[in-house]
Amino acid sequence: MINEYLRVFKARGWMKRNMPFLYSWHAYVGYELDLYESFKKPITIEEVAYKKSLREDLLQRWVEVGISIKYMKALSKGRFKTVRSFMLPSSKSNPRSTGVILKEMMELHIPTLLSYPDIMKKSQKQTFDHDEHGETVAQTSSLLEQLALPTLSRMIKKQNIQSLIDVGCGHGGYLQRLAGEFPDVQMIGIELNDDVAKEAINRCKDFNNIEIKCQDGNTWTPDEKVDLVLVNNLLHYISLNDRQSLFHQLSSWLHDKGVISVITPIQNPKHGKQFSSVFNSFFTAFDNLYPVPTEKEINQLAARAGLTVKEFRPLVKEGGWYRIMMER
Repeated sequence: MINEYLRVFKARGWMKRNMPFLYSWHAYVGYELDLYESFKKPITIEEVAYKKSLREDLLQRWVEVGISIKYMKALSKGRFKTVRSFMLPSSKSNPRSTGVILKEMMELHIPTLLSYPDIMKKSQKQTFDHDEHGETVAQTSSLLEQLALPTLSRMIKKQNIQSLIDVGCGHGGYLQRLAGEFPDVQMIGIELNDDVAKEAINRCKDFNNIEIKCQDGNTWTPDEKVDLVLVNNLLHYISLNDRQSLFHQLSSWLHDKGVISVITPIQNPKHGKQFSSVFNSFFTAFDNLYPVPTEKEINQLAARAGLTVKEFRPLVKEGGWYRIMMER
């Protein structure tokens, strides 16, 4: 009898622990189908289902969950409305919506983590499809821009930076913001994914001081040395054996006293150990993704490439993301 009570107690405990998942699931579905926007003004479920060609019964259930977690509210005459919650992601049409992080979690991270039992039993890991997921990753990477840009701007002013290269520039978010503030600084963005590079070219077309190249940072070399190299959200794509050669390559691009700015999750950091360990679990499930570096590895990479680590600070404490400044 005691064992049965313990079993029920544990089961109830796991139900409570998984309660937060409802908020993430509801927000993900709402973001993907732009449902929060559809219910921005009072409207019936039948009307939304018809306008968006959705199954009415499933939409009904989604609304019911929304009411239970206070993301939605029921009004008179069978109408429903989105609650003005600070945490809800904005419309999918907004390129800076926080919904992209939900998309990455639900479509990449969670399915991979759920497949761990099968992966552990197989000799072959999964292969990360850069073409399929490159767009999503580029969008989630842009979420770090807002936090990193003020520090970058101050450094560009202080050190009188005249030229820079963004390695793995994604959609060119950093470059666009920096180019608007520093129109006289010459900027190059290099991006390996062809579709992402094309999107970056399109988004940066109005800036005369930005040039986007579809290139591999391990093999490409600029025509002239630069003052600053940005390496954002990139190191987990580079194998442990290739990271040292990459930093030698990046160091060779710099003028004397040139700077490399790195943004990356750190393994077993002072802050954000939980999420950092989950990132590593996700990366390790793929044969073409790699564990994030430790602070010790960062220092070794810099020293062997003739660089000195000048700054090592948390950027997103909850996620174990750090910003590192290295000087030649």
